[in-house]
Amino acid sequence: MEFARFMASFSGRALRVIVGVGIIWWGMRMGSAVGTLIAIVGVLPVLAGVLNVCGIASLIGAPFRGKDIPPKSV
Repeated sequence: MEFARFMASFSGRALRVIVGVGIIWWGMRMGSAVGTLIAIVGVLPVLAGVLNVCGIASLIGAPFRGKDIPPKSV
């Protein structure tokens, strides 16, 4: 659950956006059909960061939406 908490934090969301933008940039630099496909795939982490959702949440037993993650108990 700590991973899910990190990904729902500002830092985790910013990381997903930055990685997504990097993937888009990399794909566009390729200048081919495969590069375009890679760039389109790069949109997914950007959207996940902006919308605060996690596509692999069900695999790790966490809520899909970041705001549904319970706060860390002390």
